[in-house]
This record gives sequence, structure tokens and C-alpha cells, in this order.
Amino acid sequence: MRMRTQTLAVAAGAALLAAGALPAGATGSPIRAREGTVGATDLLAEVASCSRISDGLYRTDEEASPSVPVCGKEGAVFWKADMDITCDGQVTARCNRDTDPWFHPGTAFPQSDGSPLNSETLPYVVVPGPSDIWNYADAGIKGGSVVAVIHDDQVQYAVVGDTGPRNIIGEASYATAEALGIDPEPSTGGAASGVTYILFTNSRVSPIESHSAAVSLGESLAKRFLRDN
Repeated sequence: MRMRTQTLAVAAGAALLAAGALPAGATGSPIRAREGTVGATDLLAEVASCSRISDGLYRTDEEASPSVPVCGKEGAVFWKADMDITCDGQVTARCNRDTDPWFHPGTAFPQSDGSPLNSETLPYVVVPGPSDIWNYADAGIKGGSVVAVIHDDQVQYAVVGDTGPRNIIGEASYATAEALGIDPEPSTGGAASGVTYILFTNSRVSPIESHSAAVSLGESLAKRFLRDN
């Protein structure tokens, strides 16, 4: 989990926008997520209200006040937060100790060959570690569970790939951010707000590193979620 403050993230993002800058290594327009046929509007309508299942609230950053509940509905849990960027996992050209001051060469849930996940290429989401606030495992969430990440009317399917601090929520991989058109750089990127994470309970992508499998299963579960609620 990124430990920078929200103020720093917002300031850095504003500086990039003012300069008309693109993320390091990026060319042309950012990638936009257009996965499946289930629209962001329909999914957001189903999570417009919150039936809280967490015993408390999460912070979006270390210095922020607790404000984010984990909510529950038939077939899913969800929250609305910011997006901090994680590069944790395999060492790549864009994800390493030089590009990410918080870099850790491992993920809580490895890929099928035992190696860490690849944050640069695999869309994945970080869940808070178990605590008195909430335990993801008790809600039917596990490594490889499917997540629909929604930002700016775009839907990107991802998997649960790592765990973070027990009191902070709102983090996803470099690849997740890039696909949603969010600056994916760990130090300067992310989104200060406006990101919805819908985690489908009792789901699991196998192998966890197959994004195409995540999209296929995610599309099916998203349709069921809309049908059952």
C-alpha cells in the first residue's frame, strides 16, 4: 500500500496535468478500458447505496480520516475510494526500486508458477489485511477473486492480487490504472477519488495471471450481479 498522503498525490497529479505530461514511458493517449458488455452506469446504479458490512471505516491514505465503509450486496462486496498505485511484484522496466520508492518484489498471492504477480501487465487490486475493521476472507474474498474496477464510466476487470495495511483501502496495480486512463506512476499517479471497486464473492480466476480469464468470468458475474439485485 502506498504510504504517501492524499495531498501529495493530488498535488503531483495537478502538476502533471498543468504541464501536459504523460506518465513516464507512455506514448500517445492513455489506454481506455472497454471490457465486456456490462456498462459502468448499470453497475454503479446497483452500488449507489451502502449496506455496511465492515465494523469500522478505512482511511484512503495514512493521514486521511477514516471515511470508507465496506458494503455488501448479493454476490459482491464493494467500496468507493481513491486509487493509489502499486508496482509490487515482479521486477520490470516500469516497476522496480528505481521507479517506485515503495517497491516490494512480492505479492501476497503468487501466479501459478509461484512467481509474484506482474503489476506492469496484470490488472490486480490490493485488499486491506485482516483486522477488527473487516476480514476479506470472511466475506468470501480470496486471492484471484474477480473485481470490477470502475472509474470515469469505464469498467476494468481485475483480480485480488495482494494485501495491504489493515486500516487503508483503495489501491490497484500499475496495469489497472493504465487501462483506466489513470496516471500509473507510483510516485505521482493515481486518482484522488471516484474509483469504485466491486469484488465478486466466492469467485476465483485460474490461473490468477490470466487477464482474459478474469474478463470472461467478470463479465458473467457482473451480469449475474445485476440480475440478482
